[in-house]
Amino acid sequence: MSEEIFDHVIVGGGTAAGIIAWRLTEAGRSILVLEAGPRDDNFYHRVPAGFIKTLFDPRVTWQLASEPNPNSDNRPIQYTQGRVLGGSSSVNGMVYNRGQRADFDYWAQLGNRGWGYDDILPYFRRTERLEGEGDDTYRGREGRLDVSTSPWPSAVVDAFIESALGRGHPYNPDYNGARHEGVGRYQSAIGRGRRMSTANAFLHPARRKGAMVRTDALVTRIVMEGRRATGVAYLHHGAAKQVKARRGVIVSAGTTNTPKLLQLSGIGPVDLLKQHGIDVVQALPGVGENFHDHYSPRLVVRLREGVDSLNAHVTGLPLVGQVARWLTGWPSILALSPALVHLFGRSNPAFDITDYSLVFTPGSYRQGFIGRLDDFPGMTCGAWQMRPESRGHVRIASVDVRDAPRLDANYLGEEKDRIVLVAALREARAILSSEPLAALADRELFPGSDVQSDDEWLGFARQYGNSSYHLVGTAKMGPATDPMAVVDDRLRVHGLDGLHVVDASVMPVIPSANTYAATMMIAEKASDMILSDA
Repeated sequence: MSEEIFDHVIVGGGTAAGIIAWRLTEAGRSILVLEAGPRDDNFYHRVPAGFIKTLFDPRVTWQLASEPNPNSDNRPIQYTQGRVLGGSSSVNGMVYNRGQRADFDYWAQLGNRGWGYDDILPYFRRTERLEGEGDDTYRGREGRLDVSTSPWPSAVVDAFIESALGRGHPYNPDYNGARHEGVGRYQSAIGRGRRMSTANAFLHPARRKGAMVRTDALVTRIVMEGRRATGVAYLHHGAAKQVKARRGVIVSAGTTNTPKLLQLSGIGPVDLLKQHGIDVVQALPGVGENFHDHYSPRLVVRLREGVDSLNAHVTGLPLVGQVARWLTGWPSILALSPALVHLFGRSNPAFDITDYSLVFTPGSYRQGFIGRLDDFPGMTCGAWQMRPESRGHVRIASVDVRDAPRLDANYLGEEKDRIVLVAALREARAILSSEPLAALADRELFPGSDVQSDDEWLGFARQYGNSSYHLVGTAKMGPATDPMAVVDDRLRVHGLDGLHVVDASVMPVIPSANTYAATMMIAEKASDMILSDA
């Protein structure tokens, strides 16, 4: 085996890793980033609408599936996670949604010092370069990641917003500002019509400053000397190699692969490790537990003939026209994220904060055909509960690093999750059937008018809901007094030296948002803490 030495070795080249590599390289540290997938040099990684081509491509993603669970009709739930430089930020829907103040204040209440909203707001602001209006008390203007609101004109989008206002939802043009509740257009990590991944914004600039990045490098275990992580073993183009880390190892492999690597390295639940014949380095029962996600069923409505939706622009001459518009910098469907409108609401008006999200797009996808739009005009509205209480797990299936872990998020396992989701689905239908949007609609295709009672709505959700790809929680942050905590509030693995976890797996509770923005915030804060601790 050949062996090298760097100050820090980062496992994974994804959303968090790019920011960490940039900040540590800026500070003069020698960095090696090990990414299991390839470079992000595909044309579709630059075009926002290219997610249709990349999201289910096994060459650049981990294509995983859950174990059967009766709460979701014993179906395998499909999970996509990025396996390419930039990670999920190179293949995701690009929505930039931080969440609510209460989300992060709750993290602090759980014993995580320095993670309240006022503490982490500067890190949100440091990352972004907001285009357009926004209160600079909350928004960043000088970061490396472009954030914008699509200018694409759509009468269907405008009608959805008007119908939501008519239902009593307030208009909110900047849900990442002082107030989260309300309806408006989504903001996305798109700049000048191009996707802004953390590879574009951070990792490639870090390489130009001297950071080493190695692709097709699958880490097999963390190398320990006593209680200290001193490096990693990995396969590079199939050849076994090792690398040392003077200052420590940073695991940023994502919510499914981070606990898998820890478990393969002897860090995790004792019974699970013994079951697979793995020597216990550090007994941490929380590794791989606390797995949760936003579970989303979707309503589909066919629009009247002649109503302009995304469906009318994806084939033939209309598509040629959209490509030309994109190439010349005009608003184009190629520059859109898959979600255009947000609605954050309360299932009970007596609640202090919102608890469900509706996600709207003026287009519809063929049932059973991933990434293919219908050949008639349509619109889609998904729903998810913001803070699900159901918890599942991620556990190794074998000692072979190439084998996928066993996954189960236990969707709809808790009664509150079921109650809130049914309320959200009912409100989605109410908006879709309200004026002025109703005047554009032909009929509800999915689930259809036969679904009326709470039990029928729940049955629909169990049968057709899917992951929102907002996977969190499997290396939970918390104090040593929490038996299920994996890392402390400085993201150091409990009981070990020289080992940090920095990705969405450390979130103790999912924010009421897509997880892209919060993951970047965690990486920004972690970079400061790692430099400060050293």
